[in-house]
Amino acid sequence: MTPEPRSPRAGVWPSGGLGPLGRRLFAAFAVVALASVALLTAAALIGTDRGLSSAHQADRQRTATRVAAAAADAYRAAGIWTSADLSTARSLASGADAVLTVRDAEDETVADSSGSGSEDEHGMSGGRGHHGQGTGSGPSASAPVVVGGHTVGSVSLVFSAGSGSAGLSVAWGWVVMAAVGALALALGVSWFVTRRLTAPVVRIAATARALAAGERTARARIDAPGELGDLARAFDAMADDVSHTEQARHRLAADVAHELRTPLASLRAGLEELRDGYTEPTPDRLASLHDQALRLGRIVDDLGELAEAESARVSLHLAEVDLTALAEAATAEREPELRTAGLTVRTAPGPVALLVRADADRLHQALGNLLSNTARHCRPGDTVTVTTSATPSEALVEVADTGPGIPADELPHVFDRLWRGARARATDGSGIGLAVVKELVTAHGGTVTAASGPDGGTRLTLRLPRPAPQGSGLGPSSVAEPRVASRANTPRGI
Repeated sequence: MTPEPRSPRAGVWPSGGLGPLGRRLFAAFAVVALASVALLTAAALIGTDRGLSSAHQADRQRTATRVAAAAADAYRAAGIWTSADLSTARSLASGADAVLTVRDAEDETVADSSGSGSEDEHGMSGGRGHHGQGTGSGPSASAPVVVGGHTVGSVSLVFSAGSGSAGLSVAWGWVVMAAVGALALALGVSWFVTRRLTAPVVRIAATARALAAGERTARARIDAPGELGDLARAFDAMADDVSHTEQARHRLAADVAHELRTPLASLRAGLEELRDGYTEPTPDRLASLHDQALRLGRIVDDLGELAEAESARVSLHLAEVDLTALAEAATAEREPELRTAGLTVRTAPGPVALLVRADADRLHQALGNLLSNTARHCRPGDTVTVTTSATPSEALVEVADTGPGIPADELPHVFDRLWRGARARATDGSGIGLAVVKELVTAHGGTVTAASGPDGGTRLTLRLPRPAPQGSGLGPSSVAEPRVASRANTPRGI
């Protein structure tokens, strides 16, 4: 398992605290949760109060209706209120913990159970008089007394002040407990969400500090959903690119030291011999030293081109390029070099306007390196053929020769940087030219391969992706012509 990266200062990843951003987010979530719970609790309490009050009032009204029915039965049996037996009505009222007042049709009190005045044999206070709603101070309910379709009086019930409060207290207790539980749950969820949101940010920040402190292996390695996961993966990819760039820089420095060490040592030894008088400055000796100086210059140029090729991905000037015309132009430019080496040059152009999206200068440089490599390693009298062709998805340029070929064990390495096979060592090649070709072609999203038969001959094939077909083709005026490089194109070797 890959070890977790660590912070160079603390030694471990930050944990526990939320950090300033996390605290602000948690405070915001907590305020929203508290406000929501408070609003819902208030609404629940008010709604419960009103609901229970309405239900209790309905119960009181039903009790008043039953008492009125009992009073009607008593009036119907006696015919008048003064002799009516209201004990049943009184019992119903007493059972509901209410004070009963009975009035006749003229709204005169004929009986009540408030306990004031004298009571008759049925337990009701007698006496006639005009009263209001009775002597109680609690909630009340009233109902008419109807006999034979005529209203002969009314009953009024005044209930005790604490009637129904027990149920309301229970309901309020449950609502308050539910509000406390909801608030605790909301705060817990807020804490969890805040940690989930801020932990990747805190970890990425710690990784950035570790990278800045020199720990190049530090990575966030966060598997988070959504944008936070995308941010973590993009950060790790950026860290990988930085690490690769630094490795390439170190590798280039080592390559430069390795390649320059031998010619510099030879040149220094020769100059010291001349300085100390051990050898005479003959033309042959001076020519040898001059060759060493030329080799140094060529290696420096090659390394410079390799460095440019490795960064070509960020410096490409892409346009629609006619690959057939570009191959013909590169061949015409290198033809004097090829003919000087005693080679016969042939071209087999492919489709007219074989368009690719590429940097014309960079492709021109890559093709020139392929041709220079061929000129360096072929024998006088060999033939070089440059062919362009196309498939539905790719455009191809093939540089084939009838030279001695490449050994099978060397084929996988011909595009490696600073790798020199038997051919390159024989011709004093730097091992950079084909590495430059590979970097340039890869930067265009293409590939380059090498093949050689058992009887000799080498075929170098460059493949580039073709753009998707459009409604109208590009005219000749839209084809990008290769620009002439400002420096001379020095032949490159494997």
